[in-house]
Amino acid sequence: MKNTNILILSAGRRVELVQEFKESLAIYCKDSIVITTDMYPDLSAACQVAHKYFKVPRVTAPNYIDCLKKICAANNVGLVIPTIDTELLLLSASKEEFLNLGVNLIISDAALIEMCRDKRITRQLFTSLAIDSPVIYERNDLQFPCFCKPYDGSCSVGAMPLLSEDKLTDDIYENEKNIFMELMGKEYKEYTVDAYYNRNGQLTCLVPRERLEVRGGEVSKGVTRFNEVYAYLKDRLCNLKNAIGCITVQVFFNPTTGKIKGLEINPRFGGGYPLAHAAGANYPEWLIREYFLGEKINFFDGWLKNLLMLRYDAKVLVNDYPG
Repeated sequence: MKNTNILILSAGRRVELVQEFKESLAIYCKDSIVITTDMYPDLSAACQVAHKYFKVPRVTAPNYIDCLKKICAANNVGLVIPTIDTELLLLSASKEEFLNLGVNLIISDAALIEMCRDKRITRQLFTSLAIDSPVIYERNDLQFPCFCKPYDGSCSVGAMPLLSEDKLTDDIYENEKNIFMELMGKEYKEYTVDAYYNRNGQLTCLVPRERLEVRGGEVSKGVTRFNEVYAYLKDRLCNLKNAIGCITVQVFFNPTTGKIKGLEINPRFGGGYPLAHAAGANYPEWLIREYFLGEKINFFDGWLKNLLMLRYDAKVLVNDYPG
Protein backbone atom coordinates (compact mmCIF):
# COMPACT_ATOMS: atom_id res chain seq x y z
CA MET A 1 0.00 0.00 0.00
CA LYS A 2 1.59 3.27 -1.15
CA ASN A 3 1.47 6.62 0.66
CA THR A 4 0.41 5.38 4.09
CA ASN A 5 2.94 7.27 6.17
CA ILE A 6 1.71 10.14 8.33
CA LEU A 7 3.32 13.55 8.72
CA ILE A 8 2.61 15.61 11.84
CA LEU A 9 3.63 19.24 11.49
CA SER A 10 5.12 21.55 14.14
CA ALA A 11 5.27 18.60 16.49
CA GLY A 12 6.91 20.38 19.43
CA ARG A 13 5.73 18.73 22.66
CA ARG A 14 2.87 16.69 21.22
CA VAL A 15 4.32 13.37 22.29
CA GLU A 16 0.94 11.82 23.06
CA LEU A 17 -0.47 12.69 19.63
CA VAL A 18 2.53 11.12 17.90
CA GLN A 19 2.20 8.00 20.03
CA GLU A 20 -1.52 7.74 19.31
CA PHE A 21 -0.92 7.81 15.55
CA LYS A 22 1.90 5.27 15.91
CA GLU A 23 -0.37 2.91 17.84
CA SER A 24 -3.12 3.07 15.21
CA LEU A 25 -0.69 2.61 12.33
CA ALA A 26 0.73 -0.48 14.06
CA ILE A 27 -2.75 -2.02 13.90
CA TYR A 28 -3.96 -0.97 10.45
CA CYS A 29 -0.80 -0.21 8.42
CA LYS A 30 1.97 -2.16 10.11
CA ASP A 31 4.79 -1.11 7.80
CA SER A 32 3.91 2.60 7.89
CA ILE A 33 5.56 5.26 10.02
CA VAL A 34 4.88 8.59 11.71
CA ILE A 35 7.09 11.45 10.56
CA THR A 36 7.28 14.84 12.26
CA THR A 37 8.59 18.30 11.45
CA ASP A 38 9.78 21.13 13.63
CA MET A 39 12.03 24.18 13.41
CA TYR A 40 14.22 22.61 16.10
CA PRO A 41 13.56 18.86 15.91
CA ASP A 42 16.61 17.97 18.02
CA LEU A 43 14.92 19.80 20.90
CA SER A 44 11.40 18.56 20.22
CA ALA A 45 10.21 15.75 22.48
CA ALA A 46 7.59 14.69 19.91
CA CYS A 47 10.19 14.48 17.15
CA GLN A 48 12.33 12.22 19.31
CA VAL A 49 9.51 9.67 19.74
CA ALA A 50 8.50 9.72 16.03
CA HIS A 51 9.88 7.16 13.60
CA LYS A 52 11.58 9.94 11.62
CA TYR A 53 11.76 13.72 11.73
CA PHE A 54 12.79 16.66 9.56
CA LYS A 55 13.91 20.19 10.28
CA VAL A 56 11.82 22.79 8.44
CA PRO A 57 11.91 26.58 8.16
CA ARG A 58 9.49 28.90 9.92
CA VAL A 59 5.89 28.74 8.67
CA THR A 60 6.23 32.24 7.23
CA ALA A 61 9.28 31.31 5.11
CA PRO A 62 8.60 31.47 1.34
CA ASN A 63 9.84 27.90 0.85
CA TYR A 64 7.83 26.33 3.70
CA ILE A 65 5.20 24.64 1.50
CA ASP A 66 7.76 23.44 -1.04
CA CYS A 67 9.79 21.95 1.81
CA LEU A 68 6.76 20.03 3.08
CA LYS A 69 5.87 18.77 -0.40
CA LYS A 70 9.40 17.44 -0.89
CA ILE A 71 9.23 15.61 2.44
CA CYS A 72 5.87 14.08 1.49
CA ALA A 73 7.02 13.00 -1.98
CA ALA A 74 10.26 11.45 -0.71
CA ASN A 75 8.67 9.60 2.23
CA ASN A 76 5.38 8.14 0.90
CA VAL A 77 3.27 10.43 3.08
CA GLY A 78 -0.48 10.01 2.68
CA LEU A 79 -1.79 12.13 5.54
CA VAL A 80 -0.59 15.49 6.87
CA ILE A 81 -1.75 16.62 10.31
CA PRO A 82 -1.31 20.32 11.19
CA THR A 83 -1.15 21.29 14.86
CA ILE A 84 -0.73 25.08 15.08
CA ASP A 85 -3.03 27.94 14.09
CA THR A 86 -0.50 30.00 12.18
CA GLU A 87 -0.04 27.47 9.38
CA LEU A 88 -3.70 26.59 8.75
CA LEU A 89 -4.57 29.20 6.12
CA LEU A 90 -1.35 28.62 4.20
CA LEU A 91 -1.90 24.86 4.16
CA SER A 92 -5.54 25.14 3.20
CA ALA A 93 -4.62 27.24 0.17
CA SER A 94 -2.19 24.49 -0.88
CA LYS A 95 -4.54 21.56 -0.36
CA GLU A 96 -4.91 20.74 -4.07
CA GLU A 97 -1.14 20.82 -4.59
CA PHE A 98 -0.71 18.12 -1.95
CA LEU A 99 -3.63 16.10 -3.29
CA ASN A 100 -1.91 15.99 -6.68
CA LEU A 101 0.95 14.23 -4.89
CA GLY A 102 -1.43 11.69 -3.38
CA VAL A 103 -1.32 13.45 -0.02
CA ASN A 104 -4.43 14.29 2.04
CA LEU A 105 -4.08 17.44 4.11
CA ILE A 106 -6.43 16.99 7.05
CA ILE A 107 -7.59 20.56 7.06
CA SER A 108 -10.85 22.46 6.75
CA ASP A 109 -11.88 24.85 4.00
CA ALA A 110 -10.04 28.19 3.87
CA ALA A 111 -13.27 30.15 4.40
CA LEU A 112 -13.94 28.35 7.68
CA ILE A 113 -10.35 28.80 8.83
CA GLU A 114 -10.52 32.53 8.13
CA MET A 115 -13.63 32.81 10.32
CA CYS A 116 -11.95 30.84 13.09
CA ARG A 117 -8.66 32.77 12.99
CA ASP A 118 -10.37 36.16 13.42
CA LYS A 119 -12.19 36.10 16.76
CA ARG A 120 -14.36 39.02 15.65
CA ILE A 121 -15.77 36.95 12.79
CA THR A 122 -15.92 33.80 14.94
CA ARG A 123 -18.74 35.46 16.87
CA GLN A 124 -20.71 35.73 13.62
CA LEU A 125 -20.01 32.06 12.98
CA PHE A 126 -21.41 31.12 16.38
CA THR A 127 -24.49 33.23 15.66
CA SER A 128 -25.04 31.34 12.39
CA LEU A 129 -24.96 28.11 14.41
CA ALA A 130 -27.47 29.47 16.95
CA ILE A 131 -24.78 29.43 19.63
CA ASP A 132 -24.60 32.40 21.99
CA SER A 133 -21.22 34.06 22.58
CA PRO A 134 -19.69 36.78 24.78
CA VAL A 135 -20.44 40.37 23.75
CA ILE A 136 -17.58 42.17 21.99
CA TYR A 137 -17.46 45.82 23.05
CA GLU A 138 -16.82 48.77 20.77
CA ARG A 139 -13.59 50.60 21.64
CA ASN A 140 -15.48 53.81 22.34
CA ASP A 141 -17.92 52.01 24.64
CA LEU A 142 -15.89 49.62 26.80
CA GLN A 143 -17.43 48.12 29.90
CA PHE A 144 -15.52 46.87 32.92
CA PRO A 145 -14.70 44.27 33.94
CA CYS A 146 -13.89 42.92 30.48
CA PHE A 147 -11.54 40.47 28.81
CA CYS A 148 -8.84 41.52 26.33
CA LYS A 149 -7.29 39.26 23.71
CA PRO A 150 -5.77 39.52 20.22
CA TYR A 151 -8.36 38.80 17.53
CA ASP A 152 -5.93 36.35 15.91
CA GLY A 153 -4.32 35.06 19.10
CA SER A 154 -3.38 31.51 20.04
CA CYS A 155 -2.44 29.61 23.22
CA SER A 156 -3.75 32.47 25.41
CA VAL A 157 -0.84 34.72 24.40
CA GLY A 158 -1.78 38.34 25.12
CA ALA A 159 -5.08 37.37 26.74
CA MET A 160 -5.90 39.06 30.05
CA PRO A 161 -8.82 40.16 32.23
CA LEU A 162 -9.19 43.92 32.79
CA LEU A 163 -11.07 44.15 36.07
CA SER A 164 -11.23 47.95 36.12
CA GLU A 165 -10.55 50.88 33.80
CA ASP A 166 -7.27 51.73 35.52
CA LYS A 167 -5.86 48.39 34.25
CA LEU A 168 -6.31 49.55 30.66
CA THR A 169 -2.96 50.97 29.53
CA ASP A 170 -2.40 53.01 26.38
CA ASP A 171 -0.40 50.15 24.88
CA ILE A 172 -3.27 47.71 25.39
CA TYR A 173 -5.92 50.13 24.11
CA GLU A 174 -3.96 51.27 21.06
CA ASN A 175 -3.00 47.76 19.95
CA GLU A 176 -5.27 47.33 16.94
CA LYS A 177 -5.19 43.55 17.29
CA ASN A 178 -6.81 43.62 20.71
CA ILE A 179 -10.53 43.07 21.12
CA PHE A 180 -12.46 43.62 24.35
CA MET A 181 -15.25 41.27 25.29
CA GLU A 182 -17.63 40.38 28.07
CA LEU A 183 -15.80 38.76 30.99
CA MET A 184 -17.15 35.36 31.95
CA GLY A 185 -17.27 35.17 35.74
CA LYS A 186 -16.48 32.27 38.02
CA GLU A 187 -20.06 31.08 37.72
CA TYR A 188 -19.08 29.79 34.28
CA LYS A 189 -17.07 26.63 33.69
CA GLU A 190 -14.81 26.43 30.67
CA TYR A 191 -15.13 23.52 28.25
CA THR A 192 -13.22 22.37 25.19
CA VAL A 193 -15.09 20.09 22.82
CA ASP A 194 -13.16 17.73 20.55
CA ALA A 195 -15.33 17.21 17.46
CA TYR A 196 -14.59 14.84 14.56
CA TYR A 197 -15.79 15.53 11.03
CA ASN A 198 -15.42 12.79 8.44
CA ARG A 199 -14.08 13.36 4.93
CA ASN A 200 -17.58 14.39 3.80
CA GLY A 201 -17.76 17.08 6.48
CA GLN A 202 -20.27 15.22 8.65
CA LEU A 203 -20.04 15.39 12.44
CA THR A 204 -19.40 11.88 13.75
CA CYS A 205 -18.29 12.49 17.34
CA LEU A 206 -17.99 15.21 19.96
CA VAL A 207 -16.41 14.93 23.39
CA PRO A 208 -16.83 17.85 25.82
CA ARG A 209 -13.95 18.24 28.27
CA GLU A 210 -14.40 20.40 31.36
CA ARG A 211 -11.15 22.34 31.90
CA LEU A 212 -10.38 22.04 35.61
CA GLU A 213 -6.93 23.59 35.39
CA VAL A 214 -5.02 25.27 32.56
CA ARG A 215 -1.27 25.86 32.29
CA GLY A 216 0.28 27.90 29.49
CA GLY A 217 -3.00 27.93 27.57
CA GLU A 218 -3.25 24.11 27.60
CA VAL A 219 -5.39 21.98 29.89
CA SER A 220 -3.47 20.22 32.66
CA LYS A 221 -6.51 18.82 34.50
CA GLY A 222 -9.74 17.95 32.77
CA VAL A 223 -12.71 15.59 32.78
CA THR A 224 -15.04 14.33 30.03
CA ARG A 225 -18.68 15.34 30.50
CA PHE A 226 -21.88 14.04 28.90
CA ASN A 227 -24.21 16.83 30.00
CA GLU A 228 -26.05 19.94 28.79
CA VAL A 229 -22.98 21.04 26.83
CA TYR A 230 -23.12 17.85 24.74
CA ALA A 231 -26.88 18.11 24.20
CA TYR A 232 -26.68 21.81 23.28
CA LEU A 233 -23.83 21.45 20.78
CA LYS A 234 -24.64 18.12 19.13
CA ASP A 235 -27.30 19.39 16.72
CA ARG A 236 -25.74 22.83 16.29
CA LEU A 237 -22.25 21.63 15.37
CA CYS A 238 -23.77 19.37 12.72
CA ASN A 239 -24.30 22.60 10.79
CA LEU A 240 -20.64 23.67 10.83
CA LYS A 241 -19.87 23.69 7.12
CA ASN A 242 -16.59 22.68 5.45
CA ALA A 243 -15.06 21.20 8.62
CA ILE A 244 -12.69 18.25 8.25
CA GLY A 245 -10.94 16.12 10.86
CA CYS A 246 -10.53 17.19 14.47
CA ILE A 247 -12.08 20.55 15.37
CA THR A 248 -11.84 21.99 18.89
CA VAL A 249 -14.59 24.27 20.15
CA GLN A 250 -14.24 26.28 23.36
CA VAL A 251 -17.35 27.29 25.28
CA PHE A 252 -18.37 28.64 28.68
CA PHE A 253 -21.12 26.84 30.61
CA ASN A 254 -23.09 28.16 33.57
CA PRO A 255 -24.43 25.05 35.35
CA THR A 256 -26.87 27.15 37.41
CA THR A 257 -28.61 28.95 34.55
CA GLY A 258 -27.76 26.45 31.80
CA LYS A 259 -26.37 29.23 29.60
CA ILE A 260 -23.66 28.27 27.11
CA LYS A 261 -21.49 30.80 25.27
CA GLY A 262 -19.09 29.95 22.47
CA LEU A 263 -15.61 31.43 22.67
CA GLU A 264 -13.38 29.93 19.95
CA ILE A 265 -13.27 27.35 17.19
CA ASN A 266 -9.86 25.93 16.32
CA PRO A 267 -9.83 23.71 13.19
CA ARG A 268 -7.05 21.37 14.32
CA PHE A 269 -6.18 18.87 17.06
CA GLY A 270 -6.25 20.63 20.41
CA GLY A 271 -3.57 20.19 23.04
CA GLY A 272 -6.03 18.41 25.34
CA TYR A 273 -7.21 15.88 22.75
CA PRO A 274 -5.36 12.98 24.47
CA LEU A 275 -8.13 12.96 27.10
CA ALA A 276 -10.81 12.41 24.44
CA HIS A 277 -8.60 9.71 22.91
CA ALA A 278 -8.20 7.96 26.25
CA ALA A 279 -11.99 8.06 26.60
CA GLY A 280 -12.35 6.07 23.38
CA ALA A 281 -12.74 8.78 20.71
CA ASN A 282 -9.89 7.46 18.56
CA TYR A 283 -9.58 10.13 15.87
CA PRO A 284 -6.15 8.97 14.59
CA GLU A 285 -7.60 5.50 13.96
CA TRP A 286 -10.62 6.96 12.20
CA LEU A 287 -8.43 9.09 9.93
CA ILE A 288 -6.42 6.02 8.97
CA ARG A 289 -9.54 3.96 8.33
CA GLU A 290 -11.13 6.72 6.25
CA TYR A 291 -8.23 7.88 4.14
CA PHE A 292 -6.09 4.74 3.86
CA LEU A 293 -8.66 1.95 4.03
CA GLY A 294 -11.67 3.72 2.49
CA GLU A 295 -13.97 2.91 5.40
CA LYS A 296 -16.97 4.96 6.50
CA ILE A 297 -16.94 6.33 10.05
CA ASN A 298 -20.36 6.28 11.68
CA PHE A 299 -21.53 8.50 14.52
CA PHE A 300 -19.98 7.46 17.83
CA ASP A 301 -20.98 8.45 21.36
CA GLY A 302 -19.66 5.43 23.27
CA TRP A 303 -16.73 7.27 24.84
CA LEU A 304 -16.13 7.13 28.59
CA LYS A 305 -18.00 9.76 30.57
CA ASN A 306 -16.53 11.50 33.64
CA LEU A 307 -12.99 10.35 32.80
CA LEU A 308 -10.52 12.51 34.74
CA MET A 309 -7.11 13.45 33.32
CA LEU A 310 -4.33 14.73 35.59
CA ARG A 311 -1.27 15.72 33.58
CA TYR A 312 2.27 15.87 34.91
CA ASP A 313 5.69 16.68 33.49
CA ALA A 314 7.51 13.75 31.89
CA LYS A 315 10.81 13.45 30.05
CA VAL A 316 12.31 12.19 26.80
CA LEU A 317 16.01 11.30 26.98
CA VAL A 318 18.33 11.48 23.97
CA ASN A 319 21.77 9.87 24.09
CA ASP A 320 24.89 11.57 22.74
CA TYR A 321 23.22 14.90 22.02
CA PRO A 322 25.83 16.95 20.12
CA GLY A 323 24.33 20.42 20.88
